[in-house]
Amino acid sequence: MKLKEILVGLEGLKVRGNLDVEIDHLDKDSRNIKENGLFIAIKGFDTDGHEYIETAINQGATAIMVQEGVNVQLLKKIPEEITIIVVKDTRYALAICSCNFYQNPSRKFKLIGITGTKGKTTTSFMTKAILEKTGKKVGLIGTIATYIGNKKLEDSDRTTPESNKLQAIFAKMAQEGCDAVVMEVSSQSLKLNRVAGCDFDIGVFTNFSEDHISPKEHPDMEDYFNSKVQLFKMCKKAFINADDFNTAKLPKLVPQCEITTYGIDNFCNVLAKDITITNSYVDFKVKIATKNERIKTCIPGRFSVYNSLAAICVGERLGANAEQIKEALEEVRVPGRSELINNKKDLTIMVDYAHSPESLENILNAVKSYTKGRVISLFGCGGDRDSGKRPIMGEISGRIADFTIITSDNPRTEDPKKIVEQIEEGIKKTKGKYTVIVDRVEAIKEAIKMADKKDIIVLAGKGHEPYQEINGIKYPFDERIIVNSIINTKQ
Repeated sequence: MKLKEILVGLEGLKVRGNLDVEIDHLDKDSRNIKENGLFIAIKGFDTDGHEYIETAINQGATAIMVQEGVNVQLLKKIPEEITIIVVKDTRYALAICSCNFYQNPSRKFKLIGITGTKGKTTTSFMTKAILEKTGKKVGLIGTIATYIGNKKLEDSDRTTPESNKLQAIFAKMAQEGCDAVVMEVSSQSLKLNRVAGCDFDIGVFTNFSEDHISPKEHPDMEDYFNSKVQLFKMCKKAFINADDFNTAKLPKLVPQCEITTYGIDNFCNVLAKDITITNSYVDFKVKIATKNERIKTCIPGRFSVYNSLAAICVGERLGANAEQIKEALEEVRVPGRSELINNKKDLTIMVDYAHSPESLENILNAVKSYTKGRVISLFGCGGDRDSGKRPIMGEISGRIADFTIITSDNPRTEDPKKIVEQIEEGIKKTKGKYTVIVDRVEAIKEAIKMADKKDIIVLAGKGHEPYQEINGIKYPFDERIIVNSIINTKQ
């Protein structure tokens, strides 16, 4: 593709060199650049891509894109035969160039973007299941993995991929004939322009609560919320949770978007009624087309009603009927979301991705409502992330659970002992019984040792993740495997 075709839609460009050169790949990672490549230099949180321009040129780059304000002396060192493009924002430019390079694949299928603090993953799996019942071929991109139908392309290392990778995935999905793609859209991806240029048909806002406040994410809640709002400036149609105070602000903020509301408590377009919650499922009534239908899904908890309502709204909009919706929601399973681990001891052990104050509170309240014995809560908090939530989560677990084991999550570059101490500050404000075991495997052993068949152990925070990240290294850590290894060893 000609370089000038890749640059379509970018304004205020400054160029030195030939725009008619052929480009057969583009990347922000200089290590991936070869002959006929376009290297787009991005200043990141930890490294500045402009420092790797020489590497990209040595590997065969035909053109270099840099951000306004780059050191002029750096540009003077670039050989004359290399085309230089200067843009206002190279992150945004990477997204637009990627859309052009892959020929705007998101226009070739229905694209559904799901954002919110919690529920994105479950809602996306539910939506995919409903659409597949209608006979559609569906792609899914999210926190757990990327799928085309039942085929898993790869596990995910972030909720929403970088823009050039995202467009490559979209192109593959379009090539394989996907009718729809359901994508989790993180606040970071919106803030950092990873989804710029995407052609969203439908947006979903599940809920909004405190999370992702840190130096490398959002400075405050306002920035976090405003980042999520960007999705709905890109959508033709949206479905939002009427019971969430913050999402309810959306109609005034994005009047150009056609918005439908769903909920349980407040006035809304799609209302759930007559709700029953047990330890293995939830069911409720909701109007689909012109008739009240009873919906059942085998993911317990009140939050499952909200996630189901969002998926129902999208499914009905894209042609699903009541029977297809009912079958899909009863059959759907989501890895690491209220997931029960089968084990030889017949203990009730649940893995859940709850890693924010509200999600931890929700899962503990949900299991508390139906558990005959004790609720044993085991959790930690991730390092290099919002430290303000740590004592809050400690206080929540101390207040709700019958016993709490404070442990490590993904400490990343932080000292896990310091993270645990911050959680402990919160639990000390309660009368809750607890212990501290920093090693997560030892903590799980203790939970299993103290539990009986009437109790429930909630392993919160890691969910589907098959690793534990310590100082930049991801070590194998699948809690489903670890639980059964502990129990089988004891037999």
